[in-house]
Amino acid sequence: MEQNIFNSLQKRRSRYALTNNSTLSETELTNLLEQALLQTPTAFNSQTGRLVLLLNEKHIKLWDIVLDAIKPLIPEKAFLKTVAKVDTFKKAHGTILFFEEEQIVKDLQRDFPLYKDQFPGWSEQSAGMLNLVVWTALAEAGMGASLQHYNPLIDDEVKKTYDLPATWRLVAQMPFGISVGEDPKKEVIPAQNRYRIIK
Repeated sequence: MEQNIFNSLQKRRSRYALTNNSTLSETELTNLLEQALLQTPTAFNSQTGRLVLLLNEKHIKLWDIVLDAIKPLIPEKAFLKTVAKVDTFKKAHGTILFFEEEQIVKDLQRDFPLYKDQFPGWSEQSAGMLNLVVWTALAEAGMGASLQHYNPLIDDEVKKTYDLPATWRLVAQMPFGISVGEDPKKEVIPAQNRYRIIK
């Protein structure tokens, strides 16, 4: 049995030592994101996922926004550690922003009241699948990435800076680029301890 999808998934790891280099051209990156949006399933075919590709100074600006948002909230010593961490993201080739279109979720809640309470959760599930599809596709292309969550601290400033719709809810930020160094070690619970077969 072919296991190509699992080989691809195995390449997807959190990688933090990233360079400002890419195995893909801007056109190829755009095509990757378009295919991810087209191939990722959504509840009720709602297609709520939205992506923004930040490159060059627009990519660096995002991480300046993050630092500006965090600085007033944490002690100076902790902030210095945050600066060092965020600098690793700045060194990446770019950042992909993941959003969910909240107006679609609200419209579905109105149109299908029986499932009203479920739609926000289904939106989150769709967002998670889109994260995985993009991340795995980047890994398959020889790129490293990690998934960050500085929302909701940065939401308003991100929408203002990049002129994005008010109804887009920021879900995650993914810095990416060619990674350097060894893969970080990862502890894994044995798979046989995490499922049951019931006949």
